[in-house]
Amino acid sequence: MSKFLVIAEKPSVAQSYAKNLSAYKKEDGYLEGESCIVSWCLGHLAEYAQPEEYDSKYEKWQFEDLPILPQVWKLKVSRDKKKQFDVLKSLMNRTDVDYLVNGCDAGREGELIFQRVYDLAGCRKPVKRLWISSMEDTAIRTGFQTMKGAEEYRNLCMAAVCRAQADWLIGMNGTRAYTTCYFKRLVVGRVQTPTLAMLAERQDKIEHFQKEAFYKVALTDGRLTVVSENIANEEAADLLASLCMGSEAVITQVKRERKKAFPPKLYDLTSLQREANRYFGYTAKKTLDMLQELYEEKLVTYPRTDSQFVTEDMRDTVEELVGKMPVLLPFLDYGQLGHNITRVINNAKVSDHHAILPTKEAVEKGISDLPADKKNLMMLVCQQLVQATGEEYQYEQTDITVKCQEHDFTARGKVPVQMGFKEAGNAFKNQYVKAKPEEETEKETSIPYGYEERMTLSPVKAEKTVHFTSPPKPFNDVIFCERKEWIGIEERSSA
Repeated sequence: MSKFLVIAEKPSVAQSYAKNLSAYKKEDGYLEGESCIVSWCLGHLAEYAQPEEYDSKYEKWQFEDLPILPQVWKLKVSRDKKKQFDVLKSLMNRTDVDYLVNGCDAGREGELIFQRVYDLAGCRKPVKRLWISSMEDTAIRTGFQTMKGAEEYRNLCMAAVCRAQADWLIGMNGTRAYTTCYFKRLVVGRVQTPTLAMLAERQDKIEHFQKEAFYKVALTDGRLTVVSENIANEEAADLLASLCMGSEAVITQVKRERKKAFPPKLYDLTSLQREANRYFGYTAKKTLDMLQELYEEKLVTYPRTDSQFVTEDMRDTVEELVGKMPVLLPFLDYGQLGHNITRVINNAKVSDHHAILPTKEAVEKGISDLPADKKNLMMLVCQQLVQATGEEYQYEQTDITVKCQEHDFTARGKVPVQMGFKEAGNAFKNQYVKAKPEEETEKETSIPYGYEERMTLSPVKAEKTVHFTSPPKPFNDVIFCERKEWIGIEERSSA
């Protein structure tokens, strides 16, 4: 009886596939059923060969031999993974295997992992692509029913090859060039070198920062406080304060506006890494590692996504998930849920994978038994779904301008009118975030009632305050998460 071979990226994923394909017979390095075989890759099984494996002259590092530009790229199996490669090669070449299924992670690197093994094994059998965004049983079964030919993902595979070859060319040539020029080992990499340059530049700015003072003058009649613009000269600030002290001030403008803020978007990987760092101090790597585990545990959808939206065909699924979020979020009442599902739907902004979502299985299983770190991350993902589909936050903003001694002083007040999506967000932060980020510590302030244009304030008190410019902050994972798209920080250098 003919069979097909499914190749997953990791053993845990292979086990989920095998369960849904009824492949229960355990063998050394794979599982087998009546109609299929399921095996795995252990991540990257192969890598590009070292320069000396192209030509023995490269064993000695010499600047004159650079650049090294392979005409035909050589792949080799990682020594510690050769046993599993031999298993895969044997399975690929079994006479009863008609075709293969690439079940590696649905992304650029998953394409490369499979393709390298396929090429090294010398296999020429047809390949189908399993492309799923969730490890839930229903998603896996649907994925196997809707597979496409591997050729449709050819360009994605070539993008991964381009990335890998760029790593090798920059790493091998750059490292040898700098090492032979400066007579000490200096490692160069496509990712690590620009990263180190960013760190060095920022540190230089911090070390050479010169603190500068600036001043403000505040006026008050006992109820309302208004403040001047920044004043660079202390004598000018002192003079303005002395002139205004005890004098009259006139309100020249009172502007009241009803404003609103729209809900945040759903999380992609970068925004979730940023928020996890801000609220819990998790590094980008820790967040990704935990997300990958939660994905394999069928609690979240595929983590390596650059989209913050879902597609139209997911409308009912998302609406069902939102309605069940109070099951996972104990601080949330059903009355606090919004129903703006349309806000998170945009087919044009979903390429390979949709935004990160909790799964239906997470609702059924619950998350109370998860370790604290994973539970925090799940809470973050779930509350973002509630916020993203919530109502707008509305507030009244009042701006007052006061003139005294021909100088303008201003004050701004904000008073909430409708909390909307912020209600769920604030409840989450109050219960699970011990220390709020600095930018979120600002409280809403109100302007006292009764102040109108042309009103005179007399007498007013004036006070000078001193402030100082601040040096740039050291980089952290939040900054790198925001910049990783243009330096490819999610990938490792080959050097």
